[in-house]
Amino acid sequence: MNLKKYSLFVVSVFVVTLYGCKSYPVRNIEHAPVPHSGQHHPTAHEVKRIILRAGSDLGWAMKPVRPGVIIGTLFVRSHMAKVRITYNRRSFSIHYMDSRNLKYDGHNIHSRYNGWVTNLERRINSMLAAL
Repeated sequence: MNLKKYSLFVVSVFVVTLYGCKSYPVRNIEHAPVPHSGQHHPTAHEVKRIILRAGSDLGWAMKPVRPGVIIGTLFVRSHMAKVRITYNRRSFSIHYMDSRNLKYDGHNIHSRYNGWVTNLERRINSMLAAL
């Protein structure tokens, strides 16, 4: 009976490990349209301000590096994700730059990274829509 319990334990640990370490293709956001209300299109400065605030609200360290480009870095426990956000008054994009402890292999990355990027995109969109 002990061998049966031990075997079940080993299989369970293996399954949990495989499930917890799933990796997926890196999610980049390409030219997401900036929402606008009626005739009012936000300025590039307003888009920049919203992106900086949205990222900061979610724990990202946001650093403008030049007009139209922001670098966002997120630290979660031992993990780090870095993205390049490009923007103008009509659209914004979020691209993978670098990571640590997220099992990036050149194409795939830990699923949490994609979740963090999706949350950032949603937060930016919701704040832009409220302008």
